[in-house]
Amino acid sequence: MPEQIKLYYKNVTADVIGAEHGISDDQLKELAQKTTPIINLVNQERKDGKTPYRDLPYNDQTLEKVKAAARLCKDCENFVVLGIGGSALGNISMQTALNPYMYNIDQAQRKGPRLFVFDNVDPAQLSSFLDWISDKLDKTIINVISKSGRTAETASQFLILRELLLEKLGPEGFKNQVIATTDPAQGTLRTIANEANLTSLEVPDGVGGRFSVLSAVGLLSAAVCGIDIDDLLAGARDMDKTVSETDFFKNPAAINAAINWHYYNNGKRGSVMMPYCYALKDLSDWYRQLWAESLGKSKDLQGNIVNVGPTPIKALGTTDQHSQVQLYREGPNDKIYTFLQVNDFGKKLPIGSAPESAPELGYLSGQDLSKLLNAEKLATEYAMLKDERPCLTVHFDKVTPYAIGQFIYMFEVTTSIAGALFNINTYDQPAVELGKEATFALMGREGFEQMAQQIEPFTKLDDKFLI
Repeated sequence: MPEQIKLYYKNVTADVIGAEHGISDDQLKELAQKTTPIINLVNQERKDGKTPYRDLPYNDQTLEKVKAAARLCKDCENFVVLGIGGSALGNISMQTALNPYMYNIDQAQRKGPRLFVFDNVDPAQLSSFLDWISDKLDKTIINVISKSGRTAETASQFLILRELLLEKLGPEGFKNQVIATTDPAQGTLRTIANEANLTSLEVPDGVGGRFSVLSAVGLLSAAVCGIDIDDLLAGARDMDKTVSETDFFKNPAAINAAINWHYYNNGKRGSVMMPYCYALKDLSDWYRQLWAESLGKSKDLQGNIVNVGPTPIKALGTTDQHSQVQLYREGPNDKIYTFLQVNDFGKKLPIGSAPESAPELGYLSGQDLSKLLNAEKLATEYAMLKDERPCLTVHFDKVTPYAIGQFIYMFEVTTSIAGALFNINTYDQPAVELGKEATFALMGREGFEQMAQQIEPFTKLDDKFLI
């Protein structure tokens, strides 16, 4: 069996950081008693079909459809994903994690087409790309991802690319160059896909975007770009067994959730994820959406106003040792830190010899750069612990598809258990809707005229406050 990722939690205990900020043995036992019924609850919800994201790694039918769609892209030179939030972050994080840094630039390092993921509507960004891609459209596949097809950002991107494709390649070219990932039966994008006879994949029912990375939403771009999606899903299935374990002390998702819940209720309401590996940096973005959208809720399951939610914060080692660690060590002790550490980076890069004029750099000479990176992690962790800051570490033997599948699944189930501990609905996102509707109103969508009138006073700048 491939190497397992492991969660190390000793550095949140009172034995390491003291009684004021650390978790005592008795507190850990209390957390185990509180969380064990939650593990059983989450497992039962899965059996009852209430958390369909947990079955995604076992969906062979989707896997075969994704592979078939990927084969249609074998001759393309550019693969473009149009999506936002959960339709984009998983694609980005897997590409960064599992393909070389120079993947898009160096053809020798590529196992597939260049990948571009557009998760914003910045006109300067998209215009620059369109100027470059406009004479390459016949070698470009566009994957538009939207459950409904009515998300303003993705719809606007798609309409721009659709018009360009129709202008340059005609209706047949549009059909051949677009893959739609959308609702299996209904919605605007499903209607467009059916009318144009587009190749299509399905956004699974009951799976929110932030939990969808192991579905066709995230798997297609991975497969097209040469990532082994069989291994990715195998890692997730392996972790499924571990995080279904009812013994609290053998279940990393339960321990992770319980520790984060404990610290939130003891004044540490920020949750920093800090990979010491560039390849893992975009998993922090994926984690931010998963954690924030799932756990930030105004009401509990009984309808009481609670306004709960830990704030996820991204950082990158060693970069942010020089921009954030000053705050983390000497600022308010109101955060918990999760480091991601890699043992084997897959490359050896010895540091060169020091010039005679700088003998003080000689201690670095001949040592591997990976040793320095992990020494920086350990040094930062040591410094944080000296200031009684609670630290977790997720250990990777290597960054592989199998390990990334494990990581994704572990944090998804961590989120489910944390949501149950907070007694909130982990899977809805009601606060997102008002902003969407206000955008519709400001853009003149039919049916939102009254809201547009309500918004109007807020859109006018008051010169008294403009300096």
